[in-house]
Amino acid sequence: MKGIFLKGSIIGAIITIPSLVAFFVAWFVTGDKYVSLIVGVVVHFIGMGFTLKLSKKLFKVKQD
Repeated sequence: MKGIFLKGSIIGAIITIPSLVAFFVAWFVTGDKYVSLIVGVVVHFIGMGFTLKLSKKLFKVKQD
């Protein structure tokens, strides 16, 4: 049970942290919330695509 929690937390961090960092950096650089929102959403979906491939490797079903 601990392994699933750890793997899920890692995947959640990989999805969330880059999108938040991209949002705040874009907001600091441009000063526009809407442009920052678009940048954050794009980075978020790129991260989701990356973690889809990663989750398939991490949560591989063991067949007996």
